[in-house]
Amino acid sequence: MNCYVSLQFLLGLAQLCPCHTDMTNSKMHEMKQPLQSHLRAKRTWVWNRFFVQEELTVTEQPVGRLRSNLDKGDASLIYLLSGDGAGSIFIIDNRTGDITAIKKLDREEKAYYKLRAQVLNVNTGKPVEPESEFVIKVLDINDNKPQFLDGPYETCIPEMSPEGTSVIQVTATDNDDPSHGNNARLIYTLLQGRPYFTVEPTTGILRISSQMDREAKDQYLVVVQATDMLGLPGGLSGTTTVTINLSDVNDNRPIFQLGLYHMNVSESAPIGTSIGIIMAEDSDIGENAKMNYSIEDGSNIFDIITNNETQEGIVVLKKKLDYEKQRQYSVRAKVTNRFIDEYFPKDENSGQSTIIKIRVEDADEPPVFSHLEYLMEIAEETPFGSYVGSVFARDPDITNSPIRYSIVGCSLFSIDDNGTIIITERLDREMAAWYNLSVTATEENNSQQVSETQVYVQILNVNDHAPEFFQYYETYVCEKANSGELIQTISAVDRDASVEDHRFSFNLSTEATSNLSFTVRDNQDNTAGILTSRSGFSRQEQPVFYLPILISDNEIPSLTSTNTLTIHACECDENGGSQACTYGALTFSLGFSTEYLIAILACILIVLVFIFMILGLKQGQKQDLFSEKCEEFRENIVSYDDEGGGEEDTEAFDIAALRTRTVMRTKKTRKNITTEIRSLYRQSLQVGPDSAVFKEFILAKLEEANTDPCAPPFDSLQTYAFEGTGSLAGSLSSLESSISDPDHNFDYLTELGPRFKKLASMYCSRVHTKN
Repeated sequence: MNCYVSLQFLLGLAQLCPCHTDMTNSKMHEMKQPLQSHLRAKRTWVWNRFFVQEELTVTEQPVGRLRSNLDKGDASLIYLLSGDGAGSIFIIDNRTGDITAIKKLDREEKAYYKLRAQVLNVNTGKPVEPESEFVIKVLDINDNKPQFLDGPYETCIPEMSPEGTSVIQVTATDNDDPSHGNNARLIYTLLQGRPYFTVEPTTGILRISSQMDREAKDQYLVVVQATDMLGLPGGLSGTTTVTINLSDVNDNRPIFQLGLYHMNVSESAPIGTSIGIIMAEDSDIGENAKMNYSIEDGSNIFDIITNNETQEGIVVLKKKLDYEKQRQYSVRAKVTNRFIDEYFPKDENSGQSTIIKIRVEDADEPPVFSHLEYLMEIAEETPFGSYVGSVFARDPDITNSPIRYSIVGCSLFSIDDNGTIIITERLDREMAAWYNLSVTATEENNSQQVSETQVYVQILNVNDHAPEFFQYYETYVCEKANSGELIQTISAVDRDASVEDHRFSFNLSTEATSNLSFTVRDNQDNTAGILTSRSGFSRQEQPVFYLPILISDNEIPSLTSTNTLTIHACECDENGGSQACTYGALTFSLGFSTEYLIAILACILIVLVFIFMILGLKQGQKQDLFSEKCEEFRENIVSYDDEGGGEEDTEAFDIAALRTRTVMRTKKTRKNITTEIRSLYRQSLQVGPDSAVFKEFILAKLEEANTDPCAPPFDSLQTYAFEGTGSLAGSLSSLESSISDPDHNFDYLTELGPRFKKLASMYCSRVHTKN
């Protein structure tokens, strides 16, 4: 039966490799049960395993045998193999079922192969057994050494770290089978790095075994080895390197390069002057090397500023020096770490001190005033030459040069060589209450040494101004005003200063006691009211009233002034508004005073006069310009007493200027030429000079030129095609020279004088040449 055959075939496979079969007795019992029950017609093969060792160098390595229980040895059956590596790595003997590996195997490339086996009948070609799967597992050997896949390593730890501090963990990998013996079991050891480092054998953790100082050495190279087979002989090993950098900690304090520094400074050096530099060294780096400098004894004359870039201490002057008082200073300077490391003792960060000797150099100094500024007082209206105050300055140097004083930019005061200040004119507090004087002191031995101070002079008040109206009042009263009616409220002002508030009193002057029209009521608040003392006023009878008012102040002695209030009588409407007043009242109702209106009218009059003057000057310039131009034009049209020299005479005048079109004629437009003259001009071109038409045209042109005083003359100077008549010298033109008598005698030209000398030389020589 097929089931039985399958079982026999499986048992045959188990007999080939009895020591490596995975089949147990219970599984064999399960496979026999279907044979007894005959419940199934066929049973597939169960899994089976074969083992083959990797890296064998033999040409063919037996793996195992497949055998069916139906195989009678008569060669009626053949065995076929398929699956992973069938035919290329594994081959099978078709007759015997022996499986052989024909290539060297590597477990790290492939650990097992799945194959399928089948038995066929040679005659029918049909399978006699169901196809069964089995596995060929490659057995591992120790052929791979450990590898550090993440190496080489680099890390950083703080210097002076305690022993046992974990640095880094290194990990190696072995590609061998970890389940097969000790091929992949590793042990870590240290080849380089003792005595500062150790490594844990099983974990690969690198630890510190001794403290290290970065200032001595800042980098270490450690070599770690990993060995398989637990380090036993025959095991393979691999190595890696670990670069360990030490980071800086603030474990060093700064130290001065010198225990004593010497510096010099001039007594004239201003505050903030750099005197010198001190320098300390710190073996640390970065932030840990930054330091602070300070004055240890708390001196208020010198200070030290830290340069954050160079870490130098700059000694600067904090207070002015005086060579005559002290010539040398001894200062103790201290340097400390800016950042304190809490893991180190306080003594390590206490810093270090040094001594700075500073010598003051003498310099020629300017005079020094006894005070930075002076405050003086003087009453106004004091006679000139009165004493104001005095200043004092001295030469601080040993030479003690005499001092000369002067006041800059103020002529109201003067100062002598003793520093005494007096006034040169009377002073008025109302003009200026304070004076700011600049007083200079100059050494007589060295005029370059000059000092300056400020003297503030206050002018004390004297009651020399009487009170007066606060403003100009111009009041009106209605004709129908009733008695006791308030028509104006006045107030006063005093230009003098008062210790207390000003108090003014208002009264009518004695000359106005007989006035029965108005009264003054003092309001006791520096104001007063003007009231009517009768009813009814008439503009025709008295249009203006002048009311003198006495105003007194409360100073000692008291001053009084008389101020006149002008009151206009006006016709008012029902609401009390003025409708018709005198000129003064009208101006007041418009909001303008009489003086203001007069000033406006005067300004308007001045402006008008100025405008008329400008217009007159411009008109005169225009007339002069035209007359000059007309004169210039007329000078070009002259009547000569002698004839010109002909074509070659270039000294008479330039006729091209008369023919140019650029002569200025825009100032005055010429009279238009009439149609009649135009017609005469056209007719004259067709007739000779004896024609009446031509003569009429010439006369018309002359009349036009004579009636236009500013017309240029070139219109009357034409070039005609025929000669004129009437000249005693005859024709001088060359127009008819070609037809003239060649034998004509020109000797008479020499008798006409020097003006015809050029013409005589030309024509006489030509005639003689022809002869």
